[in-house]
Amino acid sequence: MKKTILSIALSLLGFDVMAQGQPHAKIFSNFNYELSGEENPFKAFEVNRAYLGYGYTYNENFSTKVTFDVGNVGAEKNEYVAFLKIAQVTWKANSKLKINFGQVGTKNFKFMEKAWGHRYIYKSLQDKNKWASSADAGVTADYKINSLLSLDAQVLNGEGYKKNQGENGLFRGGVGLTFNATDELAVRLHRDVSPRSSYTEIDAHQNTTSAAIAYSGEGFNVGFEYNMQEGANNVTDQVRKGTSVYGAYDLGDGLSIFGRYDELTSENDWNLDKDGTFMIAGVEKVMTKGVKASLNYQSWTEATDGAESENTLYLSLEYKF
Repeated sequence: MKKTILSIALSLLGFDVMAQGQPHAKIFSNFNYELSGEENPFKAFEVNRAYLGYGYTYNENFSTKVTFDVGNVGAEKNEYVAFLKIAQVTWKANSKLKINFGQVGTKNFKFMEKAWGHRYIYKSLQDKNKWASSADAGVTADYKINSLLSLDAQVLNGEGYKKNQGENGLFRGGVGLTFNATDELAVRLHRDVSPRSSYTEIDAHQNTTSAAIAYSGEGFNVGFEYNMQEGANNVTDQVRKGTSVYGAYDLGDGLSIFGRYDELTSENDWNLDKDGTFMIAGVEKVMTKGVKASLNYQSWTEATDGAESENTLYLSLEYKF
């Protein structure tokens, strides 16, 4: 079955591109070297992700897109599995309203991922820590209120794109507001609710609130996000918070430097083994259109007492068409 799905994904690239459609692909790969100080540190070449797909435009109002996510799920061997990530139809009802239906891209952290701008190197905070999924089965809607303000909403299965709907049949919903103050400055607020499936004393609705700001100046960009999840994993009084700040500076000739700092905390330390701080710093070079390379340093430190930092040097690449 897995081989069949992968064959379907690859066959998409053989469609007749003379039609009103376009194949697309994006690959993330790297070489990493663990800076542990050990005599024989871990080091490896990896192909983390390959996205393969096809988009088709019927007319000015309707379009569709299919994307497969091919990733390595093998612990000790190369075992690549293709998941259907996007399979949506898009209806542009008018100049203000757009609706996506099917297996759709979610709204939870898309703004922050775009502001961060280096997904091929590292996921955004919510994505990395599995607060939400980047795609899910359901419906999303975008409404442009005016030239500065836009509203979006989504109703999803809530299981992500790698799992079927749960037996409880509950949906996960969210609403967001984006304010584009200027061409350079944008602010985003988002609220997401995942309802509880039972009503005991320890059960709770999971509520995720996010606030983010992104600024792009001449030759640089910065971003900041604050995330809070109440009733995490639908358990009463489990609250976790995550902040992330990032930025990049353009050196010219396709060369830039960038950095990021994350902090994860949980009230009363209920999630202490996953709390901590993360830092990344590096340099990026746009080699040619569609190809980027980065040499970067990543460091993770757990919040537990006496924890030592896990430091790794990466050569990361993204190539797409």
